[in-house]
Amino acid sequence: QVQLVESGGGLVQPGGSLRLSCAASGIIFSAYALGWYRQAPGKQREWVTTITSDGRTNYVDSVKGRFTISRDNAKTTVSLQMNSLKPEDTAVYYCQAILAGNRYWGQGTQVTVSS
Repeated sequence: QVQLVESGGGLVQPGGSLRLSCAASGIIFSAYALGWYRQAPGKQREWVTTITSDGRTNYVDSVKGRFTISRDNAKTTVSLQMNSLKPEDTAVYYCQAILAGNRYWGQGTQVTVSS
């Protein structure tokens, strides 16, 4: 019954922008920390960013200043605004919701940055 449904992935040119969204259902959304991970071919899944239940954010160094995570508790949605995209940002991006022992994942959405 718990679902995280992502949207917004696609193909973008280097230097461009993309906004990913993840709509959650089946959880008490406001209580959960939310995050984004990504996985490039042949690589381990990498943590990208997290926003806590009280709105604190953190980012992996490689995306600081370019990516912004935000949450809308009324819409039970977490978003990832990605600016100044680079080819090395190409990956499958996954939404995560976590609280104590409960961890949920979205299905992943492909982001391709290519000229």
